[in-house]
Amino acid sequence: MGLWDRIKNELIDIIEWTDDSNNTMVWKFPRHQNEIKNGAQLTVRESQVAVFVNEGRIADVFQPGRYQLNTQNMPILTTIMGWKYGFNSPFKVDVFFVNTKNFTDNKWGTKNPIMLRDAEFGPIRLRAFGTYAIKVIDAALFIREIAGTQAHFTTDEVTEQLRNLIITRFTDAIGESKIPALDLAANYDELSTFITGKINPEFGEYGLSVTKFLVENVSLPPEVEAALDKRSSMGILGNLNQYAQFQAANAIEAAAKNPGGSNPGLEMGMGITMAQQMAQMLNQQNQQNQNQNQQNTNNSTPPPIPGPTFFVAVNGQQQGPFSLQSLQQMVSAGTFTRESIVWKQGMSEWLKAGDVQELTGLFGSTPPPIPK
Repeated sequence: MGLWDRIKNELIDIIEWTDDSNNTMVWKFPRHQNEIKNGAQLTVRESQVAVFVNEGRIADVFQPGRYQLNTQNMPILTTIMGWKYGFNSPFKVDVFFVNTKNFTDNKWGTKNPIMLRDAEFGPIRLRAFGTYAIKVIDAALFIREIAGTQAHFTTDEVTEQLRNLIITRFTDAIGESKIPALDLAANYDELSTFITGKINPEFGEYGLSVTKFLVENVSLPPEVEAALDKRSSMGILGNLNQYAQFQAANAIEAAAKNPGGSNPGLEMGMGITMAQQMAQMLNQQNQQNQNQNQQNTNNSTPPPIPGPTFFVAVNGQQQGPFSLQSLQQMVSAGTFTRESIVWKQGMSEWLKAGDVQELTGLFGSTPPPIPK
């Protein structure tokens, strides 16, 4: 084998990259001082872009496909190298493969609680976390702004910077939305869509795009959650008296199932006594509240003073007693006259209604009988 044949064997004639990782964003083809042949084969697979860099300057960008490198498909590099009429000699250039697939399941979350003013709880602190997916939409811009000349660039090297940007925009969006803390869960989709639109222009400055942004949870501090749980429990329990009786019944049943205890009868009795005392206290409180409400009602509206009532003799039968109002209605109906016989408590005998001073006023507007 001649010297030229050995040199030709040292030249690179196949340029490709098969990704065996899940987080590699940029991979530099390892040329190791070897030169690329004129007419070398370049294979760019789906979800890849090949970027040629000559002396630190981005030249040609190749989309997915198979290429035989020559002056026709490397117009920028041809201009830079001064190949006006074609070339036959090998050349040196850095080749970067950029992964353009979706990088999913990137985590984001608040390192410190977000201070907010809530309409229901007042000043509160919230924590939030979720996931997002990104992809490279401009390979040349991404290399220029983020990856630089690194031979191997992964998502771990960029997610921290992106996470800080997400948290800043998320905090601002939550503060501006004025959504009550208890209503945030019903607005996760709206928040995700809003924040995606807000951060995408800034991601675009790095050649990236946010393809999915998800808010998985927004939570209150543990002490606030504990207080909220107690408040919810009170609403669920409802009638505390019935709940105490229910708890007492459960205690009796549990004691009956535990005959191996030190003194089941004593424990049962103590449980019953405590339950009864609790129920009694609740009943007393309810009674006091009812009495207070009744007293307030009595104080605001004095009870009416009852008037005298009379019995009336009708066909030898005692009827009544009737109030003055009822007797007035009977006068109007013509069933009660001055000649009607009446009696009330304190009278010694039955008298005609017209002879009772308290009843004379009932007949003042009634005309006397028509003379025959």
